[in-house]
Amino acid sequence: MTKKIILLLTLIFLTSCNQNKVIKTHGISYLEKREKLIIINKTNKNDAIQYLGQPSTRGMTNNNLWIYIERTITRKSMLKLGKNYVSKNNVLVLEFDKYGVVKNKDFYDKNKMGDIKFTAAITENEIKKENFVRSFLSSVRQKMKNSKK
Repeated sequence: MTKKIILLLTLIFLTSCNQNKVIKTHGISYLEKREKLIIINKTNKNDAIQYLGQPSTRGMTNNNLWIYIERTITRKSMLKLGKNYVSKNNVLVLEFDKYGVVKNKDFYDKNKMGDIKFTAAITENEIKKENFVRSFLSSVRQKMKNSKK
């Protein structure tokens, strides 16, 4: 009898679960389709804003470099305990010339991102802990001397 009750409660619990996937999108929706509207040497900044909106990010040193991002996170099935995974991770990089016309366009999707090579070089930190402690103590000493005057 208790097995039937447990089975019935489990069945009710599983059928009441929402079957629709939860989708969380960040950035520009449908970036794959919208990037096809951008034509090199024809589209300008105003057209890009009309098709895509304001960029997610602009270049740090180059204001003519615009970056658009689309990231979609969905939940896996009930068998995977509903863990989140990235279903879309698209990035569009537009580079404009001095007249505001698209000079270069790069589109990266989730599969193409694995092809990007990163350097294995390690940057050495020139500031050592001794130097940090020494400079900190000297600044404290200088403040103490200034407070006596």
